[in-house]
Amino acid sequence: MARKVLIAQAVLIGAGLVALLVRELPGLVREVRMWRMAISFRGGARGKGTT
Repeated sequence: MARKVLIAQAVLIGAGLVALLVRELPGLVREVRMWRMAISFRGGARGKGTT
């Protein structure tokens, strides 16, 4: 009986984590894109004066 309860709790926690990840994924992708643009902009600005 206790084993079934633990399995049910694990399934619920896993489903909650998956739902949270799916809900937050578009925002995370947007943040990664902004960081990549900021890093490439900073690197490009530094490299312009060398040529």
